[in-house]
Amino acid sequence: MSARPPAARLVLADGLVFEGEGHGAPVRATGEVVFNTSMTGYQEALTDPSYGGQILTMTYPLQGNYGVNAFDDESARVQARGFVVRELTDLPSRWRGERTLGAWLEAAGVPCVAGIDTRALARRLRSQGVVMGTITRDETPAEALARLRREPSYGAQDHVAEVSTPSAYEFGADGEAADGPHVVVIDLGVKRSIMRHLRGRGCRVTAVPHDASAEDVLTLGPDGVLISPGPGDPMLLDHVVGTARGLAGRTPLMGICLGHQVLGRVFGASTYKLKFGHRGANHPVRDEATGRVYVTSQNHGYAVDAGGLDPAVEVSQVHLNDGTVEGMTHRELPLFTIQYHSEASPGPHDTEFLFDRFLATLRGATLRGDNERGEARP
Repeated sequence: MSARPPAARLVLADGLVFEGEGHGAPVRATGEVVFNTSMTGYQEALTDPSYGGQILTMTYPLQGNYGVNAFDDESARVQARGFVVRELTDLPSRWRGERTLGAWLEAAGVPCVAGIDTRALARRLRSQGVVMGTITRDETPAEALARLRREPSYGAQDHVAEVSTPSAYEFGADGEAADGPHVVVIDLGVKRSIMRHLRGRGCRVTAVPHDASAEDVLTLGPDGVLISPGPGDPMLLDHVVGTARGLAGRTPLMGICLGHQVLGRVFGASTYKLKFGHRGANHPVRDEATGRVYVTSQNHGYAVDAGGLDPAVEVSQVHLNDGTVEGMTHRELPLFTIQYHSEASPGPHDTEFLFDRFLATLRGATLRGDNERGEARP
């Protein structure tokens, strides 16, 4: 009979304490506590760089039921600082599962607290907003709270610098050579799935650090540039905004999530923090030109305020739940953005065609009027 897991707790900055069981690594973790409503995809979520600086809570009660494997990582390491679940299983049922979720987190040095009421936690975050928190096994609630209140807030830190590549590299260069367009990805926290989609369409893909200048990027001779998703407050990324401004009009651009927010800033928009963010795989987005509604996967805590947006840029898509800006298109330049993750992983796959739309812009095709399969109309 296995030993009972040690006690652990999640302490929030407002003093609320959730008692549970300790799994994963026996260490403390501090970060912004957020929740994701997806029913699957815990491995992809935990390795998504957009969760840098955060403690991730899954609202679906059972986690770990299909294990983890070597194929589903979205980056080279677990990016979330901690994991919070209702029930953690060490009996994975999937044939491709190579190890248990708990053992994987332990090897990654990431703590998990299980056995708490994640429904109550999610309701608290929805009603009062996201909050800093800490996972601990070796402190009293009062000790953990005192330590937590000495930590810097999530919004005061540049998390992009923590997750971006330190140097440029070519993605998939060890495999079959790509003979299609050369796409440079400005890595603010890029997911491997984004680069896989580009490689799968024949592109040569080069990732560059977040602090690459416009001239650094253009020296690589790109046919187009994608500004990736990533964590943190876009108002801290003046250097990336400057790079994007230097690229606009000189090469086709696509911005995803944080990249969307950066390009919004380039064209006069400001950004603001959402109360509890959009994190999950069931967010409805309406395309304003066609009226079509897509189900999208999202992971962000900030949004674009279109109030100061340049008239040359139109809001092309909106979130049906709260009206936030989900897409922008430049009326003249080969440039468009999306707030959600068209690569999804593990899903849904409604908007994968947007990669085809991006490649169409590299061939000089119009950005507007693309149909569901991504075939550009003249």
